[in-house]
Amino acid sequence: MPETPGSHRRRLEIAGAVCAIVSGVFCAAGRAAAPRGPRRSGDLLARVLSDPEARSEEIVFAVRGAAGGHWYETFGRDAKLQAWRYGRGGGRLCRLNLRTGRVTTLLADAEGGVRDPHVHYDAGKVLFSYRKGGTHTHHLYEINVDGTGRRQITDGPWDDIEPIYTPAGEIVFISSRCRSYVPCWCTQVAILYACGRDGRNIRPLSSNTEHENTPQVLPDGRILYTRWEYIDRNNVAFHHLWTVNPDGTGQMTFFGNAHPNGVYIDAMPIGPRRRGGPAGTGEVVMVYSPGHGRSEHRGRIAIVDPEAGPDRLASMRFITRAADYRDPCPITPGIFLVARGKQLLLMDRQGATQPVYTLREGGRQWWVHEPRPLRCRPREPVIPDRTDPGRTTGSLVLADVRRGRNLPGVGAGEIRKLLILETLPKPISFNGWMGPVSFKRSYFLKRILGTVPVEPDGSAHFELPALRPVLFVALDEADHAVKHMRSFTSVMPGETTGCVGCHEARTDVPPVRPGELQALRKPPAAITPLAGVPGVLDFPRDIQPILDRHCIRCHNYDRPPPADLPLIGARGVWFSHSYFALTSSGYASVESWRRLSNDPPRKYGSGAARIVKVIEGGHHKTRLSAEEKKLIRLWIDCNSPYAGTYAALGTGMVPLRVSGDVLLRRCGACHPPGKDGKLPRFKESYGHEPWFDRNYASASRWPALRRTLPMLGDHPAGAERLYNLTAPEKSPVLLAPLAKAAGGWGVCRPRKKANTSPARDAAAVFADTADPDYRKILADVRATRRALDEVKRFDMPGFRPSRHYVREMKRYGILPPGLEAAREPIDVYATDETYWRSFWHVRPGSGSRAPHGGARTEDVGCREQP
Repeated sequence: MPETPGSHRRRLEIAGAVCAIVSGVFCAAGRAAAPRGPRRSGDLLARVLSDPEARSEEIVFAVRGAAGGHWYETFGRDAKLQAWRYGRGGGRLCRLNLRTGRVTTLLADAEGGVRDPHVHYDAGKVLFSYRKGGTHTHHLYEINVDGTGRRQITDGPWDDIEPIYTPAGEIVFISSRCRSYVPCWCTQVAILYACGRDGRNIRPLSSNTEHENTPQVLPDGRILYTRWEYIDRNNVAFHHLWTVNPDGTGQMTFFGNAHPNGVYIDAMPIGPRRRGGPAGTGEVVMVYSPGHGRSEHRGRIAIVDPEAGPDRLASMRFITRAADYRDPCPITPGIFLVARGKQLLLMDRQGATQPVYTLREGGRQWWVHEPRPLRCRPREPVIPDRTDPGRTTGSLVLADVRRGRNLPGVGAGEIRKLLILETLPKPISFNGWMGPVSFKRSYFLKRILGTVPVEPDGSAHFELPALRPVLFVALDEADHAVKHMRSFTSVMPGETTGCVGCHEARTDVPPVRPGELQALRKPPAAITPLAGVPGVLDFPRDIQPILDRHCIRCHNYDRPPPADLPLIGARGVWFSHSYFALTSSGYASVESWRRLSNDPPRKYGSGAARIVKVIEGGHHKTRLSAEEKKLIRLWIDCNSPYAGTYAALGTGMVPLRVSGDVLLRRCGACHPPGKDGKLPRFKESYGHEPWFDRNYASASRWPALRRTLPMLGDHPAGAERLYNLTAPEKSPVLLAPLAKAAGGWGVCRPRKKANTSPARDAAAVFADTADPDYRKILADVRATRRALDEVKRFDMPGFRPSRHYVREMKRYGILPPGLEAAREPIDVYATDETYWRSFWHVRPGSGSRAPHGGARTEDVGCREQP
């Protein structure tokens, strides 16, 4: 909600503090025509050398091996495989004279890695990131432009990359000191940090739970950077340009976030605005890396003019069609340095190029990177520090909650309060799916902080905990969700910020003057905690007991489940039957992991959930208490998690034992395999094991298994309701084809040409439980249950988290280094809580560690695991 566009910022004066108040959702890919192919021009170098604005004929650049995988996989390690994510083959920091072609090596390391050079304002030093040969961690270094005086600035077990000098004499950089993993992948996260030039006073500028990249200083002194984040929305669609002040205050959208897809990265200002009017950011040049991005930030070069606001689609103009360019950097307002494979080129605004250097040595994947002019430049304005480290909160002002781009039909006074949720970082991650933490919902767990009031005029003024990623849910009088925030915001200590409305147009101004807002007639409201509600909800612990008390007398397996909605807590191969039934049927909430955001009112969350309407409508005279209804609504507004701990990741999922020949012969007439008879491409579990057990399926069974698996669906969740791992005899895969007289449902009837054994009951597939094929399927279910009993799920006695979870929690300082996880019990709920609390901002001198600096010492006092 609280964002502002580049040159359309509006500020509210609140108690002497400046309140940033505009917004800026980003313009996505403008579709202006680009050249059909790269054009070459022999005069670009001559133009640069004769242009006084170039102010230099030398550049610095890096040489290193290209990293593979995603655009962000350039450092750190894989959570499970422990493979290191960076280019191999050594690296160099070089200096090139454009006039003579002479190359000088400032630093060479045959086993290390060099990246991200940034020239100081006086052109006497170069700041860069360097991984020494034989090590795996990047740190910040500085070196004189003649190659002397190299000094190390940062140290430790974390990767520090992409540094820049700030006009105040500090360094802003990207670091994995945030100690978290990409929620939808197995690599580490890095976000914005700052420190002094001596490496002291390292502090986070962000609370993002996903990647931030490639910061640069804008002409007005703000930091332009790429922010990737997804809260209950598509995980591969939103990685666009944002700005922030060098002290971490004033987070604002800059360009692109209203239009999904494409990674907007490596953006650099071209120069101050030349037209009339107030000083603005001017144009920026950037890389548009298609879709979810290409390795090493490869993509199309584009120019963005944010003057019309961040949502204007036509404000981005592509200057190349090819999508393999990297690292654009203006050398004059009309000519850029770019990298492409082993070449450094000059490129003009029409896409014409001229090579200025080609790397001859090294392997095929040894590329040139990050060309930067070696020249003096003026410092940008210094934005005063607005933070107060002695405070643990900031405040936010909302002008009118009903002012937005997609709020039809919401009446005055309809929204009574805001539910404040905190999205929680992941200490480990293993794959691109979110199970078993949730099913097609959120990659994150959320903490319920409480509520704040909304005044009758739609305004709100409230405190927020500093440096914690929060989001808001607009609630009506009945505490039903009217609108969900599908992003996050945060405040720095002592910061006052604000927003115009709820998903408002980013060039909007406040509807009234600040002094007229009812919320500003009183001090900022503190968040009111919700009594009796756990901070982090857990379905088996918090929701299933409600279903047991009120629902399972009808929604059980003693008869065919009404409306196909079993609500018993029986365990399936990944989830419980009740959890899977509620989430897969849409009773809980809509799927969000591939959705975009900004749904209309009451189309998402508790205001749209069918189960809320059922329980509040007195379904079959069912009477839930007010507290029970509240828990279910909150569970839905937290996007319906299954596990309440990240220790569940990578655990409790078992390979499915399947007698494919039996299912094909006895069930295939009504449930035919795929048309081509081939095994579909199945999702894999976090343990990188197929969800069906190949060893159990012997060679003789394999052809039938390949033909039968499509009957179970193309995902392990397809078997969730078929196998009851709590009571195997009550498995629907057995009850549906079993005759009613034998205790089954008798809903599966044989077709005329199938299952023609004369000894069989013609009214059901299995006449009784003595049928040999029935016994084989039952043996499969029991074998799958034994596998689950051995590995255990997070809600089972004796559960042990994965060794990877334990390893990372030790590395973060949360678990003791000498703990033996195989023998010593671990309260995973308390461990998670200690990890999350280690990010909380604390006052200097309080005795606790600074944010992102390790474990806190106090007892967290959280719940025991069930």
